[in-house]
Amino acid sequence: MPADPSSGPAGKTPKTPARSAAAHPARAAVTNAVEVRRSTRRRKSVTAYREGDRTIVLIPARMSQAEERRWVGVMLDKLAAQESKRHLGDTELGERAARLSAQYFDGRARPASVRWVTNQNTRWGSCTPAEGSIRLSHRLQGMPEYVVDYVLLHELAHLLVPGHGPDFWQLLEAYPRTERARGFLEGVVAAEGLPRLPAAREE
Repeated sequence: MPADPSSGPAGKTPKTPARSAAAHPARAAVTNAVEVRRSTRRRKSVTAYREGDRTIVLIPARMSQAEERRWVGVMLDKLAAQESKRHLGDTELGERAARLSAQYFDGRARPASVRWVTNQNTRWGSCTPAEGSIRLSHRLQGMPEYVVDYVLLHELAHLLVPGHGPDFWQLLEAYPRTERARGFLEGVVAAEGLPRLPAAREE
C-alpha cells in the first residue's frame, strides 16, 4: 500500500522502537525490520510502505498493542501480495522450485517441468509424479511469496510421497511457514466457497 502523507511532520509523529523481523518470523524473508509509527492525527487508517530494507507501518496513536500486532501482520501480507504481482515466469518458477527443493528436501525432489496454468480454479497446484510435472494455478499470482513457496513445496513433496499421509506432512514440517500459508489459503477458500485444502496430518 502506498505511503500516506497524512502522518504529519516527523517531529509530531511519536515512534515506537523498530521491530526486528524476528518478531514476525513468517515474513522474515520479506523485510529485515519493521518500524511502527503512531500518529495522533491518524484516526482509523493504517498504511505501510518500504523504506530501503525497512518496512514502515503508520497507525493511529490510540491503537492497543494487540491491534498493532494484528495490523502489522495484515499490512505486511498486503505489501507482499502487491510485490508478488510482478510474478515469476515459468523459467523463474522452475528455478525457485529447484532452490526450495535444495533447501528443504536436500534436492531430492527434481521436477521435469514447473509452470503456471489457467485451468485450475479449484486447486492451487497439481503434480504428476510419473511425468515429474508440477502446475500452479495462476490464481496464486499476487499472493504473498511465502504462500506460493508453500504450494510449490507441497507439489514438490508429491514427487517424493504421492498421497497426503504422515510421511507427506512430515516433509512439509521442514518449511517454517506451512501453517501460516495454509491459514492464508483457507481464508481465501472460505471467502470464495472453494473446496477445502487436504487435511494436515494432525487435523
